[in-house]
Amino acid sequence: MNRMQELTTIVNGMAPADRRMYYQGRDQRSFWEGIRRSGDYEQDISEIREEGERLLSVPNPPLTYDLFTRFARHGTRLDYEKVYFERRLRLNTFALLTLLEPDKEAYRTALQEMVWSICDEYTWCLPAHLNAESPGGIKGTIDLFSAETGFTLSEIRMLLRDHLPSLLISRIEEEVEVRLFTPFLSHEHGWETATHNWSAVCAGSIGSAALLLMESGESLAKILLKTERCMDYYLQGFGPDGACLEGLGYWNYGFGYFVYYADLLRKRTRGELDWFRAEKVGRIALFQQKGFLAGKAVVNFSDSQPESKVHIGLSHYLAGLYGEFESPPQSLRSAYRDDHCSRWAPALRNLIWRNPLLAGSDWGEASYYLPDAQWLISRSSHGGEVYAFAAKGGSNGEPHNHNDLGHFILYGAGEVWCSDLGCGEYTAEYFGEGRYGYDCNGSQGHSVPIIDGHYQQEGPDSAAVVREAVTGEAVDRLALELASAYRVPALRAFTRTLEWNKKGNRPELTLSDRFTFDSPLESLVERIVTRKQPELVLMDGRQVVRLRAPGTYEQAEAGGSEVVQALDDGPGLLIQYDSKLVEPELTSHVFRDHFGQESSWYAVDFKMKTPGLHTNIDFRFQFI
Repeated sequence: MNRMQELTTIVNGMAPADRRMYYQGRDQRSFWEGIRRSGDYEQDISEIREEGERLLSVPNPPLTYDLFTRFARHGTRLDYEKVYFERRLRLNTFALLTLLEPDKEAYRTALQEMVWSICDEYTWCLPAHLNAESPGGIKGTIDLFSAETGFTLSEIRMLLRDHLPSLLISRIEEEVEVRLFTPFLSHEHGWETATHNWSAVCAGSIGSAALLLMESGESLAKILLKTERCMDYYLQGFGPDGACLEGLGYWNYGFGYFVYYADLLRKRTRGELDWFRAEKVGRIALFQQKGFLAGKAVVNFSDSQPESKVHIGLSHYLAGLYGEFESPPQSLRSAYRDDHCSRWAPALRNLIWRNPLLAGSDWGEASYYLPDAQWLISRSSHGGEVYAFAAKGGSNGEPHNHNDLGHFILYGAGEVWCSDLGCGEYTAEYFGEGRYGYDCNGSQGHSVPIIDGHYQQEGPDSAAVVREAVTGEAVDRLALELASAYRVPALRAFTRTLEWNKKGNRPELTLSDRFTFDSPLESLVERIVTRKQPELVLMDGRQVVRLRAPGTYEQAEAGGSEVVQALDDGPGLLIQYDSKLVEPELTSHVFRDHFGQESSWYAVDFKMKTPGLHTNIDFRFQFI
């Protein structure tokens, strides 16, 4: 029996989709009434209701031709996406409020209008993802957000069909068929073999919509066959260590949609098809607890935000599946408006999957080495404060790649001192030939050397070689050979060793770089990237660089060489160096963050005075 025959047999034995898949046989109305009356959900409901009242007072914004064509004309995305996601927020909010307060006509009417309005959209795709030359043309294109929209409408139809007229129910079915199912089965899409979030989100959403809308039959079996193939490709993007190279934000996104689909599949097939039994899936689930430094601060390598919260529903669901999964504290719960893309699937599951009995706890002391990603992550507690360190090897050919081999993040006492800038504003050029001209993507915006004026180069040939990776009770260490990242003819070898010493009152980081050249260089610069303003100070008669937390000093312009004569009180970080070998220069920079806002960052550049054929440079990072 081939896979198609096997799936057809399973599908033909499935019961129709119904609401008991969500409520474990409980009556829907009593389930939502229980949530509404429970004090455990008071904050959640208040956020949704507040948003509902705001949205009732403002009109539904139109997706105009001018907005739609701005990406083609200017390469900008934010103007269209702001309106697009506001419309999804309206749909989600009125759907949730109708579930919570089914007798309130204003919410029900607003929901019906939004269903009709979204079904009327020219395309559910974002303009940045459209390609008229694709096999299906614009109308046959499926992207992340068109697939999510189809999943959303299918689930709203399932849960709220008692509150939707038959015309809207049939309209949802027709639009999802035309926009998702038919093009999915008619031709191949590039994301179907992607080993990153696209395969999970697109296929997971389509598969989920099919499980919710379709009865048994060959068409459902065909969709599931393609969806299962996509999920296989998605999992191939993870090594055995379960690390998400795209970062924690894309773990929430891609793996989240993998879980939403796998849950519906397992329930509809009564456990015959169960992705959660796969060992690799369990390891991927544990990545969340490894990806946090402390509090909201995360290991934000790649296109990831410096801070993140958790989808509490997803976390509690995974905690129920895997004994090693650490349930996060309620303080990290993502609020209703935190998702600027207004995604329905996690918003719903933050309510129905949440377990009020799981209080969770702060991330504990731990050291992780993820050998496939070549990431080292360490958290430790000293004097009631958390200190954390993360460093990476890997390659410069990763999904959402940054040129950042040997880069590191340093956190202590509530502040990130040595930073990763994270993701910038997504534009046409950001994903085009100019990607590495953006500071947040190129190595110029990371804590790595600039060798004879050369930055690191992108591509899988720029790959770290791990010389040593150690995690221990007292010391964690990562040693990397990084010469392949630089196309510098004279560079024969470059080894970076990062040692995180957890002994003493506070931990310390030692960075040791060893260079071997075949001929003399004109310049060698060691760059440290920070979001804290740096300054030169004297300590015991020696010049050091100090970073201080905001509010502990008067703001001053970076870039000068004035030396402060004495240390004053306040938390900070000292960077100690050999002033006989290097001369520091402090410069300020700006980049456009993911939301299009200008954000400041600082470069601490240690310029080698006379680079030799064999050059050793050491730095000591000390918390104060």
